[in-house]
Amino acid sequence: MMRAGMSPARTILVAHPSAELYGSDRVLLESVSAFVDAGWRVITTLPAGGPLVDELRARGSEVVLCAAPVVRKSALRPAGFARFLGTAFAGLVGGSRLLAHERPDIVYVNTLTIPLWVFLARLRGIRVVAHVHEAERSAPAIQRNVLAFPLLFAQTIISNSRFSADVLASSFRSLGARARIVNNGVPGPAEPRAARASISGALQVIYVGRLSPRKGVDVAVDAVALLNQSGTPADLTLLGAVFPGYEWYEQQLRDQVVALGLENRVRFLGFQPSVWDTVAGGDVVVVPSRTDEPFGNTAVEALLAARPVVASATSGLLEATHGFESARTVTPDDPAALAEELRTGSGRWAQWREEALRDLPVAMARHSPASYRERIVELLNEPSATRATVA
Repeated sequence: MMRAGMSPARTILVAHPSAELYGSDRVLLESVSAFVDAGWRVITTLPAGGPLVDELRARGSEVVLCAAPVVRKSALRPAGFARFLGTAFAGLVGGSRLLAHERPDIVYVNTLTIPLWVFLARLRGIRVVAHVHEAERSAPAIQRNVLAFPLLFAQTIISNSRFSADVLASSFRSLGARARIVNNGVPGPAEPRAARASISGALQVIYVGRLSPRKGVDVAVDAVALLNQSGTPADLTLLGAVFPGYEWYEQQLRDQVVALGLENRVRFLGFQPSVWDTVAGGDVVVVPSRTDEPFGNTAVEALLAARPVVASATSGLLEATHGFESARTVTPDDPAALAEELRTGSGRWAQWREEALRDLPVAMARHSPASYRERIVELLNEPSATRATVA
């Protein structure tokens, strides 16, 4: 109960496109904790339920399910576009009611994929803080422009990397100039454990993330096949699941494993709420994305677990791995290059392992959740940003 004379807590409505626990979802949890710790009343709206809901409530946020159109590639197809329009109408009605009932001081829109919340908030004169986690540099210019256009109406823009800010600038120069760049706050394991001292038996390779063509999971499978064919035993553990509608890709991966004779070398673990035990049981993490990544949370998580990482030499992954001794980058969509880097690293394992241990405190300092929370709250008190700076 609020005491007499006390001001009511300010309210922030957080809009997010999914209820899962992947990269941007986990960063969202750090943002929510920042707002709660700063004394805000936090309401998070999601289009559907999922594992993120309980995590949000544990952090002190209220959760409201409200239909909202999410911009995905499926919306470009006739059937998908029809569903998108239907969801847009439901979102317009439900979102307007939610804003009228809660009357938030700020609407914090997490990702570019839910633009309706930007427009609904601005129509009511509510300040919008938009947090960008995307960087579709390889997409057609018109698609990039459509995704970026709603940000012109946001008072504050936060970008998770300079690469993301540069992609915004390629659509609208003013957006790149206004973006405030804040390194993702990435929690690591409670007690990081060093990798094993020597490679006895098979090299244990770990992939964490979505199972999708753009993430290059099939590239990792091919690389492990090449390692085994050349006399370097290697196992691959896949920790993640597909987007609904992409079940065909998981089946394609499973068929690939059988065709390459890797049934005893590749494990499909599906989605797991915590990745740390699996990563601790592995030797090296791979991030074989074949297209642009806005940043590279998975690469950072590997470093926070004191594990070497081999990532594609592209976009935000170069930014995420820059300055780390144990991080290697290879040509995207090149299984032979990935296999060769893994073979070389396993051949000089003692040195690679020590590099990962030296990288651990650097990663902890660079991606401290406490520093991230502090900076995010600071930006809530800034009505606008006039230039791109690393915060």
